Amino acid sequence: MTSPEFQALREAMRDNHARPEGPARNARAERLLADAERIGEPLAVIEALGHQLQVYNYSSEKAKMFVPFSRLLRMWDQNPGDFDAQETYTLHWVFKWVSSGMLDQPHIPLASIEKWLGEMEHRYRLAGHSERAVRQGEFRVARHIGDLDRAARAYAAWLAAERDEMADCHACELHGQGLWRAELGDDEAALAAWAPVLDGEHSCAHEPHAVLASSLLPLLRLGRTEQARANHLRGYRLVRPMESMRGAMAQHIEFCALTGNEGRALELLAERPAYLTDHGDPDSAMDFLAVTALLMDRLVARGLGGRRVPGPSAGDAGAPAREWTAAELGRHARERAEELAARFDARNGSDRVSRLVREQMAARPLVDRLPLGVRSAGPSAPAGAPAPVAVAAAAPRDLLAEARRLTAERRPEADAAWAALARAEAEGLAELDALASAELTDHRAMSLAADAAETAALFRSAAEGYEAAGAAGEAWAARARGAYALGEPEAFAEPVAALRGLHEGGGATARQLSGALLLRARVLGTAEAAEEVLAFAGAPDVADRIAEAEWLLGDAAARDGDTGRAAERYERAAELFHEAGLPWYAVEPEARLAALAQHEGDLATAERAARAALAHGAGYAGPAGQARLRLGLAEVLGAAGRSGEAAEQALEAAHWADEAGESRGLGAYARHLLGGWLLREDRCEEAAAILEAVLPDLSVDEHGDGTVVQTLWWLGDCLMRVAEPRSAAERWLRAAELAAAWPDQRDHAMLANLAAQALWRAELNEQAAAAYERAGELWRSLGDTPAYVRTLRVRAWIAGPDSRGRALMATAAEACGEDARELADTCRQTAELLARAQEPDLPEVLAFAERAAAAYAAAGDGEARLSADLMAGWLHLDLGDAGAAAELARAVLSADSPEHHAEATTLLSRTATAPPPPEG
Repeated sequence: MTSPEFQALREAMRDNHARPEGPARNARAERLLADAERIGEPLAVIEALGHQLQVYNYSSEKAKMFVPFSRLLRMWDQNPGDFDAQETYTLHWVFKWVSSGMLDQPHIPLASIEKWLGEMEHRYRLAGHSERAVRQGEFRVARHIGDLDRAARAYAAWLAAERDEMADCHACELHGQGLWRAELGDDEAALAAWAPVLDGEHSCAHEPHAVLASSLLPLLRLGRTEQARANHLRGYRLVRPMESMRGAMAQHIEFCALTGNEGRALELLAERPAYLTDHGDPDSAMDFLAVTALLMDRLVARGLGGRRVPGPSAGDAGAPAREWTAAELGRHARERAEELAARFDARNGSDRVSRLVREQMAARPLVDRLPLGVRSAGPSAPAGAPAPVAVAAAAPRDLLAEARRLTAERRPEADAAWAALARAEAEGLAELDALASAELTDHRAMSLAADAAETAALFRSAAEGYEAAGAAGEAWAARARGAYALGEPEAFAEPVAALRGLHEGGGATARQLSGALLLRARVLGTAEAAEEVLAFAGAPDVADRIAEAEWLLGDAAARDGDTGRAAERYERAAELFHEAGLPWYAVEPEARLAALAQHEGDLATAERAARAALAHGAGYAGPAGQARLRLGLAEVLGAAGRSGEAAEQALEAAHWADEAGESRGLGAYARHLLGGWLLREDRCEEAAAILEAVLPDLSVDEHGDGTVVQTLWWLGDCLMRVAEPRSAAERWLRAAELAAAWPDQRDHAMLANLAAQALWRAELNEQAAAAYERAGELWRSLGDTPAYVRTLRVRAWIAGPDSRGRALMATAAEACGEDARELADTCRQTAELLARAQEPDLPEVLAFAERAAAAYAAAGDGEARLSADLMAGWLHLDLGDAGAAAELARAVLSADSPEHHAEATTLLSRTATAPPPPEG
């Protein structure tokens, strides 16, 4: 019989096994071994050594395995009778870890590894095990040293040998088989081998984690970028908390570095700085250093060699205690990786490891840009903005002519052309006359992102320059622009009056006057002001002014609640812009039409307008504009139930928001929606990764408590679906705290109820009972009796068939009132609960079953009544009343219910063979 001390040791080892991987868990395992030795029972020491081997194997300290294994093997050789069946199995199983683990230690000679492999083969044969695991071990050795002929023979022998209890699990075997296919250049075959693991058919403690990581580059090479992105999101969530998965983490960093996601790769690197220095597993250390060098080279290639990056901590492997730049860390990581590779090659007598490491560090990007959906601080300048016009491309006078031409044609590139001219002037390459100087100042003011007073001052300076150049009409137009910058309606009085007078005398163009009136209409926001502009319809060079006036009239109608009129105005504005050959200006009215139509439920119009806006804004909108346009289309598609397409657009929106520097604002909202749409598509692992990543960027102040609550709600749904109920409960409880302040308490009650369900699923019964009690009180305060009753019933099940459980069921029955259906369910569940007692009172259980049948009949639920009748029939049979049981069975059969026919037939047949009731 096991001593109390031994039993306590086993409990402690189980507790330690459940702890996170890493040095702390390993240290506790070492202390537990010392405790086992004090107990004085050989089996206690054997189990403690086995525990130590397991935690070492799943950590960065794999090199520590060899000492406890040698001791365990000596104990077996000295007295195998000390080992029970489980520990005998464990000893032979761990042989695989040790023999393959030796490969990862370059100081262990190849001859010693071959010797251990032979020892494993010998002992497996003696124990009657298949040679499958041995041939797999031989394959690993041959592949590692580059003996491909031997590897091919061993691979064939591995697959041909019989699977037995010593074979690796299916998931791990398929991982190794796929790696071999990929190494031979057959990515399709590799992915075919991994498919059962990726699809969830086979799994284990470290799969699909490793397969997801290994699949990333093969998928990219095959052009299957969407699946690669999904596997990164799924896989990184799995490996992130597991210290032993350094090799897989390296593959995720490599994936990011080769897909234009260097910022994301840096964030991953920063999460595990110890991976750069941990020495217990040199093979995975070499892989991690190699991809670190690759990542740093990508940053250097982008001109970011001086960027500060996370590097080794002080005192590690001779690394100085200082900050690291990308260039410095790249050199350091390359040197360390090459040094480790050289040690492996010296041991192996080949150059294979060094060659593969050099190839890995020299890899080129497989795609230029692959949005991942998670925020990352981009390492480069935002992409997507128009490239500046090169000063050297044309003479200064040509730059001025080009800027004027682009302005006259209303081209979006005009701002860049004026900026190029400004640079030329600043560099002394251009001398501008008074008119050109005024134009340059004018456009500088138009593009300036400064306070209103500074912008207005620039417009005044431009006006003075125009006057000096004899351009009075443009001078007053510039003053009108200054009034617009200030946002003061009264400031328009003088420029508008002056332009009217000049226009009547031919001194100002219709464009100048209509432009001033349009700016005033923007500030006033009235339909009357916008309609003044329409009077210029038909005048030369004002088509865009008329279109914008229609747009403003649409805004005014929308504010007045006249959505039909607003839609007409937006449609007309877009048409006029297109007729004028200015499709890029049609983007905003099209986007507004899309939002309006979506609000009104006209999703066809909304989609047409949103797609038009996106198409016409392509190349012109800039990163922030692209983000908003794609998000608008995503919301329309999501409203139409096309969540897969909506997710694609939200993914792009999040990427462009990052490029625009709006990751925490617009980007966070896009990711919030992206996570919700992925959840609708049942892509729960991807959705969980997105929602977990976006939560730190969401705030009640910026995004509203509704958005934060919905994100937490969705995340809880995801976590339940991927079997993480405890984490789901944490998210739902946090959401419930926010919803507690809302006037309508239904969401609060539902979230509290969901959290209780998750806690119960996580077997945290005490917390679950408290959460159900809280939810029940909320449901009762809302007058939702069925929901309240259900919380009482669950609390009864948690309490069990003792007095507490009975009391809760009684309270539930009383609370049902006139609700026959809830009363029926309560009576049935009471019967089921009481039947689970150690010595159930069967007559009492029968009474509740009969009450349930009667209540189901009153509720009109015939099928549920038949089920309760069968329950009562079985209880009659248990009580020795075969006649009553037979009567109920026949009644159920006469109801002709396919769902209950088989059980009723079985019950009836049992009554025929039941012993007669005792006499007297």
